[in-house]
Amino acid sequence: MRTKHLVPVAALLTAVLAPVLTTVTPAHPATAGPVSTEIPIGGELLAKRGVVAPAGVKAPPKTGARAYVIADAETGQVLAAKDPHGHYRPASTLKALTALTLIPKLDKDRKIRPSRNAANQEGSAVGISVKTTYRVEDLFRGLMLTSGNDAAMALAEANGSLDKTMKDMNAQARKLQALDTVAKTPSGLDKPGQRSSAYDLALIARAGLANRDFSRYVSTKSAKFPAPKGYYQIGNHNKLLFRYKGMIGVKNGWTTKAQGSFIGAARRGGHTIIVAIMRHEGFFWDEVAELLDWGFATRGKVTPVGRLVDPLPEAVATRPVGEVQRSAQPSAAPKAAAQDKGLTGGLLAPLVIGAALLGGLAWLVYGMRRRAATARGRSR
Repeated sequence: MRTKHLVPVAALLTAVLAPVLTTVTPAHPATAGPVSTEIPIGGELLAKRGVVAPAGVKAPPKTGARAYVIADAETGQVLAAKDPHGHYRPASTLKALTALTLIPKLDKDRKIRPSRNAANQEGSAVGISVKTTYRVEDLFRGLMLTSGNDAAMALAEANGSLDKTMKDMNAQARKLQALDTVAKTPSGLDKPGQRSSAYDLALIARAGLANRDFSRYVSTKSAKFPAPKGYYQIGNHNKLLFRYKGMIGVKNGWTTKAQGSFIGAARRGGHTIIVAIMRHEGFFWDEVAELLDWGFATRGKVTPVGRLVDPLPEAVATRPVGEVQRSAQPSAAPKAAAQDKGLTGGLLAPLVIGAALLGGLAWLVYGMRRRAATARGRSR
């Protein structure tokens, strides 16, 4: 017997194990690598990048915004959306998160002498002075009425430090399940990595409106602001407060890189509609008013396309971001469990059979080689 007539071991292994290897290859790509978020926060339809609208009613008005969300504040129902989880620069709409985070932490009657760093912040300012003492409440008005970047920094420093405030703001975002949001500044000034989404802005607005002081600040049309000598009048930059029936607030924003963004809420007939838009190139006030009108006309008459989720319990909100993301996806655990069962149950038998075949094959090849060696010894 000559060895050239032996079946090559590699070929034999491939022939025997090919059916088994085919069986154990995961049928779902998610089992072969990191599990992606298949169902986003708020519902499956909110994963879409285009307009998502209910059937049976007139489509939402057109808008130049790249992303928007129209939601019912009471029920949390998302009535329509466009790229709701798309990541965009928030500009000064991020101040809504700043206010929501710091209002419970700072005594509104506490008096503060701002630092030179706070007074010298770039961009929009309420005009704080290092020579003047302010109440925290004054600074919140400066933050939410005139979008003062100087007021934002003064409040962040009053909270202990800028670093602490950013940690607090991002923790607040996680608690709200606003997982698209990463805050890098208290003012919303552009900074690499800072982002939010129309869905998250709607979540933040809904939580803010549940806070009495937050609602009071964003709905104030004008207020007196302290000056080194006396005071001066400041006015709210939200134009719809002065011309849209039932308007409550919340916050507008603009930077060259972010372009226009806005969170608006209005109340009519005992119901509150929230509209959040992002990345608008121009004058958006009339378009937001039309989106609000559509929301009031549609609420209670259609099947929602998603929902604004409730805040997480404190124990869950303090987990790392990745764990919060997983806990917010109720469908992920059953699917993962099913996939695990498939690997340990349905695929276990082929693996055992393959191992047994491999062991038998090894003994077969060993025996064939022994016989071949014996034959060669006899032929010498």
